[in-house]
Amino acid sequence: MEKKFIVVTGGVMSGVGKGVATASIGKILQEYGYKTTAIKIDPYINIDAGTLRPTEHGEVWVTADGGEIDQDLGNYERFLGQEIPRANNITTGQIYKAIIEKERRGDFLGETVQFIPHVPNEIKNRILESSKDYDITLIEIGGTIGDYENIPFLFAVKSLEREFGEGNFVHVLITYLPIPSHINEMKTKPTQTAIRLLTESGIFPDVILCRAKEPLDDVRRRKIETYANISKDYVISAPDIKKSIYSIPLNFEKEDLGIKILNKLNLKPLKVPDWSKWKFLVDNIENPKKSIKIAIVGKYLDIGNYTLKDSYMSINEALTHAAAQFSTELEIEWIDSKTFEKHPESIENLKEYKGIIVPGGFGESGVEGKIKAINFARVNKIPYLGLCYGLQLAIVEFARNVCGMKDAHTTEVSKSTNFPVIDIMPDQKKIKSKGGTMRLGAYACILKEGSKIYNLYKELGRIEEDKLKLNNLNENTLGNCKGDLILEKHRHRYEVNPKFINELEKNGMVFSGYHERKDGTRLMEFIEIGDNFLATQSHPEFTSSLLKPNPLFYGFVKACIG
Repeated sequence: MEKKFIVVTGGVMSGVGKGVATASIGKILQEYGYKTTAIKIDPYINIDAGTLRPTEHGEVWVTADGGEIDQDLGNYERFLGQEIPRANNITTGQIYKAIIEKERRGDFLGETVQFIPHVPNEIKNRILESSKDYDITLIEIGGTIGDYENIPFLFAVKSLEREFGEGNFVHVLITYLPIPSHINEMKTKPTQTAIRLLTESGIFPDVILCRAKEPLDDVRRRKIETYANISKDYVISAPDIKKSIYSIPLNFEKEDLGIKILNKLNLKPLKVPDWSKWKFLVDNIENPKKSIKIAIVGKYLDIGNYTLKDSYMSINEALTHAAAQFSTELEIEWIDSKTFEKHPESIENLKEYKGIIVPGGFGESGVEGKIKAINFARVNKIPYLGLCYGLQLAIVEFARNVCGMKDAHTTEVSKSTNFPVIDIMPDQKKIKSKGGTMRLGAYACILKEGSKIYNLYKELGRIEEDKLKLNNLNENTLGNCKGDLILEKHRHRYEVNPKFINELEKNGMVFSGYHERKDGTRLMEFIEIGDNFLATQSHPEFTSSLLKPNPLFYGFVKACIG
């Protein structure tokens, strides 16, 4: 079969949902029997998303092979139910860095290195490498049409289209149709401008997805049809989703988007789609039988006059996946941990929640507020889930208040503490460069048989599922781990200090999982106190999907329901 490509671009403004639309199209084509993957192109000069501020760019998604990636790859993995490698995120920084390194090595054999052909060729080579084992490759180009930084990528995909033929390419434009409040009418002019800008790059949209607050009416559909010179059947309405992004592929299929794209690619369905389980879970999300309140105590929430949740997008989605299994709606209250530092009495407000989560983070801002929230959860036996920093600070709290280590802390915050229960590993101390140098990606973990966490992973089939992946692990990821293992993704520098493990265990903390490195060092991965206080050094939110919720989130929601 010839290679097939779907190029997704955005018009009018960013944030219109290109990532979710790309993931939804990929899921639809999967249901028709095709092996699909997705590539995200980010036009910024950063090498990856690792050093970007979460409140400006959203969370950093971590791939199994250790990439710090744009959050859209998270949607690809959640919808497609497969791991996407770091190579599937292409940035301008990577392209120019690779070209300059090749030029310094002499790889160009005396050529004058220029924008054309060298930059588009590097882009094309990376796209082809990522697409080589798949029937259909989706390529999402970040930003909006008209951005200067998008030009090399549009040029590259147009060049690929010329090489592979128009019949092997479909161009999808996602555009936004505003409804100004003072006239209360849906306007198509911004979409017309986006179409014109796209055609200036020699690209003519085959499908136009029209994002708006309301469904597209026939008047607007015909107007876009005339301007874009495509059949109105390929002008697809994509109104705002009120409850669940997982209804988007179902909505697209109401307009037969999958069949329309296959027709454009000269393909036939390989199987009849089966949406039964997907529809069942979406219905549970949209029509839950019960509702509970939980609190997420974080710090990456405020930017200017606005509060953003994108910093913790994957946590929100992982909770949605778990809650769907129980037909339960989670009313999530996002609480800035600094509130508990400024107003200590407000900690009592946590009594109204059925569960508390402390997510990952870096630095000392809001740390004491998080520790107060953790103490409140433990003492009042409110179900608790700690993620990465949420595990580290749970150990700090336990060391201070149960083990009598009054100034216990992480050396990330306090270098002078007498009880450095969380410390940076010696090999991390030598690192000067910030980008891509943390403990990143999937690591094998040995679980303590009979522990609460072991039972959760066993119940949801993850031990058997992860066993199938072990042959593909590198030495660093596997370490000295043997037996029934699970894999979770990491993104951190600091670890539980081995010197204090015995004292913590003696006082009632259970270390229910660890990774053993090649040098024999054991890195603690999971803790539990009692039945409903669980925490992990990893980021389990990165291995959760609608059809396969992560065991820790499943267990947390189950405990919250009670």
